[in-house]
Amino acid sequence: MISSFLLVSLNIDAILAEVTLHQRRKRLEEMTRGEGPGDAYAANISRMKAQQRSRSKLGMEVLLWVSHSERPLHVDELCHALAVEEGSMDLNIRNIPAIETLLACTLGLVTVEKSSSTVRPVHYTLQEYLSHNPNLFTTPHSMIAEVCLTYLNFRQLRGISPILRSAPQTFPFVEYASCYWGTHAKREMTESVKALALNLLEEYDKHISSKVLLVSDFRMPHWEKPFDREGRPIGFTGLHGAAYLGCVKIMAALLKMNKWDVEATDLNGNTALAWAARRGQVEVVRLLLDRNGANPNTPDIYGRTPLTWAARNGHEVVVRELLGRNDVNPNTADEYGQTPLSWAVWSGYEGVVMMLLGRNDVNPDTPGTLYRQELLSFAAKNGYEGVIRILLGRGDVNPNTPDKYGATPLSWAAWGGHEGVVRILLDRGDVNPNTSSTPYRQTPLSLAAENGHEGVVRILLERGDVGPDTPDKYGQTPLSWAAWGGHEWVVRMLLERNDVNPNTSNTPYRQTPLSLAAENGHEGVVRILLGRGNVNPDTPDKYGQTPLSWAAWNGHEWVVRILLERNDVNPNTSDTPYRQTPLSLAAEKGHEGVARILLERGDVNPNAPDKYGATPLSWAAKGAHWGVVRILLERSDINPDTAS
Repeated sequence: MISSFLLVSLNIDAILAEVTLHQRRKRLEEMTRGEGPGDAYAANISRMKAQQRSRSKLGMEVLLWVSHSERPLHVDELCHALAVEEGSMDLNIRNIPAIETLLACTLGLVTVEKSSSTVRPVHYTLQEYLSHNPNLFTTPHSMIAEVCLTYLNFRQLRGISPILRSAPQTFPFVEYASCYWGTHAKREMTESVKALALNLLEEYDKHISSKVLLVSDFRMPHWEKPFDREGRPIGFTGLHGAAYLGCVKIMAALLKMNKWDVEATDLNGNTALAWAARRGQVEVVRLLLDRNGANPNTPDIYGRTPLTWAARNGHEVVVRELLGRNDVNPNTADEYGQTPLSWAVWSGYEGVVMMLLGRNDVNPDTPGTLYRQELLSFAAKNGYEGVIRILLGRGDVNPNTPDKYGATPLSWAAWGGHEGVVRILLDRGDVNPNTSSTPYRQTPLSLAAENGHEGVVRILLERGDVGPDTPDKYGQTPLSWAAWGGHEWVVRMLLERNDVNPNTSNTPYRQTPLSLAAENGHEGVVRILLGRGNVNPDTPDKYGQTPLSWAAWNGHEWVVRILLERNDVNPNTSDTPYRQTPLSLAAEKGHEGVARILLERGDVNPNAPDKYGATPLSWAAKGAHWGVVRILLERSDINPDTAS
């Protein structure tokens, strides 16, 4: 709701604008009978129109732009847009108005947002008011399109090299004009707009605006390189530009010229039809398909057809249009084996998936992708429950098929923490909840525990047929993975079971869950494990390192404190490969805090030599850890002359 302060401010400005006492009193009486902010806005717009002709025109143009632009304009963008004169061939910098002038002409209805330097309505209710009063502006979108195209056709801009990544700062309006002239032109088209557009598109691949348009496309896949080494958008002609922007009337006018090759491709092998399909410009797609020569199966350099792009981006109407033809191949695979169906599944577009599966010539169970992932695995990995249900609704989809690395759909769902997908799969009687055919032979429970997905862990543990302590290829159990990752609630859930061994040490280095948690500094997990009476806090691993050794080595001070609070932890253990004590390990790595904690105890030997006779002081000096050296030399029982 509009603030009382703003409403009062607008009304006061309107009252003070009157020059006689009688007129001010009359205006006050009118406003006291007003019904809300709309009356204040109407009054201010009336005052704006009553200004000197040039100020009135400028004020209304500002309101037109802030209410009809596709995004908020920056100050310099709006000022340049307002400097454009109909029919002009060059930008006259003397015609660029100052922002102070613009704000003054709008009588407080427009403001500049400091954080973004964009020009906006003074309140969102003004935007609503302008939207509900369309008669304030005649053909606003064609006016904006004409300004954009006039700006882009300026001779100064035509001289700018398209090799530049972006337009010079001296032409700040280029980005908006390049990206949105088509949007406005589609809404309202005039002959003037059409002529300006055709003029721009004549040599579009040599114009900076084509480069700006492609650079701004954040949906463009990372592998695509629409520019050559010098940064030129080779082959992206006016026909491609019109298809990209979806301007049907412009496209029709271009095709009538009979100078365009409908099958011409840009640097990535995209035809105009491919650009229209990938952008969802269905009317342009229809127009191009109606002409002889527009091949709906032409692949780009990656093997992707117009149908592939439409399916990948979820453009259902375009997909339906293409599938309605007899000459479109719905199964064409790209260079990575991805078909239109697999792309639609990967992106989660249920409508497109249903359309493609509605055909008898589309195979939903072909492992042709880069990682030989089934469609069901694609959907499970991304958590697309709707797509999962569609695929499982068919009788020819195997819910247990592993991919190249042995991961099944359930494995992927558990790994990603997609509880809904896990439930859907487990509701079937033919899904194995203990499959362990991943590269490391991890079960779904192990994958969920590794990533801390509590909900999935709970779902799996609720079943009576899931092994909670099954080790993987390297001996790590779900508890080991949860401890390693510091996932406290998963650790708690697993330890609540009687069939989970809290001291398992079958990992590659024979580390216990406590050792893994201590190594990574997970204080909460360390406390949980030590809270049990059956966890050995001093179990050495394959190389003799205990949980305390690992915590000291990595500088985890609080874990060191927690372990030393127990009477059954040896602070002088030296069974590591070089027989280093925890103090020696902390000194070697320069962990001053750990060194202080250990030295605070009376039972830690500060001079204990390792296998080769090196003491903690020797290690600290060797690593130039002067802070640790100082701490050690503060003690009277340290021999500074010890030779290792």
